[in-house]
Amino acid sequence: MQKKINILNKKAKFQYELLDSYTAGIVLTGTEIKSIRSSKASIAESFCEFNEQGELFVINMTIQEYLYGNYYNHAPKATRKLLLNRRELKKLEREVQNTGLTIIPTRLFINDKGFAKLDIALAKGKKLYDKRETIKDRDNKRDLDRIKKNF
Repeated sequence: MQKKINILNKKAKFQYELLDSYTAGIVLTGTEIKSIRSSKASIAESFCEFNEQGELFVINMTIQEYLYGNYYNHAPKATRKLLLNRRELKKLEREVQNTGLTIIPTRLFINDKGFAKLDIALAKGKKLYDKRETIKDRDNKRDLDRIKKNF
């Protein structure tokens, strides 16, 4: 049995207010999926964007080159196509164009069938004071948990 692959974007919840979430498939080559299975990927600086044909692509996602790949190895920061239903794509494109929201990946994982999937979220950027509130809430929760643990 292979280990579970779960690559997270830890800064996403801190920098953005996540509104709506979707799970999308990714179009990958052979060496890319092998690198993901060995946990050699990062989605920390990545974001999603639509092209002229209405297709959704993830940009700036880093998948390191496969160690045992030959000259057919992939480019580490290539743009990769995301697979969603047409209805979901139209809804996302309308939200991005009309309200100025952005689409960010939050989690990269491999499902039970062995396919790489990407959880994406429709997000709104936080202001500095929102980030301070998040830090304050997190510290208060940690202090309360410490107090509860002592009793």
